[in-house]
Amino acid sequence: MTTLRRLKPLSLHTRIGMVLTVLAAILMTTLGVLWVRQTREATHEEVTAAARVAEQWLTVSAAELRAQPSNANRARLLAQIVAVGRIRANALEVIDAGRSWRYLSPPPTYKAGRSAPAWFAALVEPAFAAWRIEAAGLTLVLHPDPSRATLDAWDNLCAMAGWAVVLLSALFIAVRHALEHALRPLGQIMTALDRTGAGCFDTRLPAFPIPELGRLAKAFNGMADRLAQAVDHNVRLESERELDEQVHARLEAERRHIARELHDELAQGITAVRALAGAIAQRTDEHSALRRPAESIIAATNQMQDGVRTILHRLRDAPAPAPGASGTEAALRHYLRIWQQHYPDIALTATFAQNAMPIGEAVLHAILRIVQEGLTNVARHACATCVDVTLRRSGNGKWLELVVADNGGGLAVASRTAGSGLGLAGMRERVRTLGGEFVFEPGTSGGARLGVRLPDIDPAPLEHRS
Repeated sequence: MTTLRRLKPLSLHTRIGMVLTVLAAILMTTLGVLWVRQTREATHEEVTAAARVAEQWLTVSAAELRAQPSNANRARLLAQIVAVGRIRANALEVIDAGRSWRYLSPPPTYKAGRSAPAWFAALVEPAFAAWRIEAAGLTLVLHPDPSRATLDAWDNLCAMAGWAVVLLSALFIAVRHALEHALRPLGQIMTALDRTGAGCFDTRLPAFPIPELGRLAKAFNGMADRLAQAVDHNVRLESERELDEQVHARLEAERRHIARELHDELAQGITAVRALAGAIAQRTDEHSALRRPAESIIAATNQMQDGVRTILHRLRDAPAPAPGASGTEAALRHYLRIWQQHYPDIALTATFAQNAMPIGEAVLHAILRIVQEGLTNVARHACATCVDVTLRRSGNGKWLELVVADNGGGLAVASRTAGSGLGLAGMRERVRTLGGEFVFEPGTSGGARLGVRLPDIDPAPLEHRS
């Protein structure tokens, strides 16, 4: 078993050659069986014909002896038989009336001393019965003898077997050589596969004259082209990923730098203004005309500080504290209260639906900025005496709607188009970023109506993925 395992596996050429050789050997064996049957029939005809001729001659001689029975005639018949000697394909014996042998034909001289194997003789030799002829006191017994015909058949079989071995060996060698020549491109294919597996994706196969191998080469070349394209695509993706990482790192560094500058410069300036406004408010307790603007300045600086804090959190990728339900409403009402203090001549009405809270941090920031921009436009351009701010939910609570409506002088056609002013453009861009809808149109009873519809989601994960 160990020796068999150590043997080298046979090549494809050798295996196919052996299969064809075995098939040829089976065909020759079948022909040999047919030949044995024909040889048996031919031997039977040959020996039977020879025995019939000898039987006719002996029958005539015995009839003459029976016509003139005498010792002299018996002696003359024996002399004739002895003179004839060996009868072809037959053995003859003469027995007298006392059952004694008077004559036995000599053994055959043709291929004397040789005989076919017993198993082959059993296959080829048919069964023959002896011929008995009575001749006035003598009994002539003729035994058909197919041994020489069987020996000839055996010699022929040995010669054919020898030629068969030579032909089968020649067939095996010829087939193996032809297959090796015909399948030589398989070596090129295996080499190309090995090179491709090793990373040489520029390997290509030539067009082979054999149709099957030609299709195989075409399929391999197409596969190699697609593989090379995939590798190039992966290389480009890797390069782009590295570039994206570098750009992202630089953007992060720039954002942190801006955050530091805002904290160091703008935050300190707002703090200084707030301190000055606080000092003015403390020293003007008896002068309401000065105290009220100072308190407005303090409220505005508080709001600016909140805005700067939110910007700093965004720049540093640190989430700002998410307000609860009461915190959300408080932030909106606090801004509206400050705005009303700044513009007491405009009546402000705020309506918050019960299901409007809570709001996500990103949506709340957008709502605050849009309310700020909308009320600022009302105060500066609308010439209105009242303004309504409404916040409610729709679409089974999945959408948040904000409406800022006034009774001012209405809108010019140009103000309703995209990009009609930086404020409107900024609001549209902010709403579009959150996946919402923005309208700015005349109100139902005059004035202008600003409507925003936002999905109540936090887009921060989307921003990070982009």
